[in-house]
Amino acid sequence: MDRRSFLRSLPLAIGAPMMLGSTSLSNFLFQDDDALLCSRKFELAVSLGLRDKAIGDIVTEIGKSFLGVDYVANILEQPGAERLVVNLRGLDCVLFCENALVFARCVKKNKMTFDDYKAELQYVRYRGGIVDQYPSRLHYFSDHIHDNEKKGVVKNVTKEVGGVPFRKTVNFMSTHPDSYLKLKENPEFVAVIRKQEESINKRTMYHIPKDRVQNSASKIQNGDVIAITTDIPGMDVSHTGLAIWQNGTLHLMHAPLAGHRVQITENALADYLAANKKQLGIMVARPLQPA
Repeated sequence: MDRRSFLRSLPLAIGAPMMLGSTSLSNFLFQDDDALLCSRKFELAVSLGLRDKAIGDIVTEIGKSFLGVDYVANILEQPGAERLVVNLRGLDCVLFCENALVFARCVKKNKMTFDDYKAELQYVRYRGGIVDQYPSRLHYFSDHIHDNEKKGVVKNVTKEVGGVPFRKTVNFMSTHPDSYLKLKENPEFVAVIRKQEESINKRTMYHIPKDRVQNSASKIQNGDVIAITTDIPGMDVSHTGLAIWQNGTLHLMHAPLAGHRVQITENALADYLAANKKQLGIMVARPLQPA
């Protein structure tokens, strides 16, 4: 079976797992494989009539189409100059949310080519939608929400659905540059990152403490982006996912961690949070209808 025939045989129906992610398989796939997988996502969207649905419901359905995809860490940390990295064969928690949101926006705009997808991905992933070296990527997720709210991609609804002020000093990247390949290779970027952190720290952030999530659940919608706040010093958010309602209960759809695949939590979101001592609560960003 040739490469294209193999890819066309991959199960891309809603909820069907995509068996991707091993090193040998990654070597087997070539540059245009992501373009083919992208086209299959758009074909799926058309077959399900997703364009006529609300943006949050499209995000949810696209998210479901990633169920079973392997978690892969550090996908964006590629050698050389900063560039838009596309990889639909493996996802971390942020890339899962980004891709569901990006595909949904493309579907809603009726712009469904690989180039359209890449342009939208760049718009969402980078500050102001512009690639300008490593610091232009939105590294802190509260900053990701802030920048995409300014761009009209999402609305931060945390406060209105029950959030309270979240007082946290963000400085992990500038105080741990050795943890980031690009900061070790380019120490001049640390000062730029520090200025970005200072800007973040001037904002009033909100989160819903995890013991209040159940009370706020009814105000959270399918497809809302859920950012889980953390007690890790210097960090704002440690994990992300998508809100999904099942049988009247709010769950989290996410790429959990290495060795696992994109999945929906077995327990309700509130119970999932309660089981992790380092998780403090959630921020909620609502996808907006594209202009």
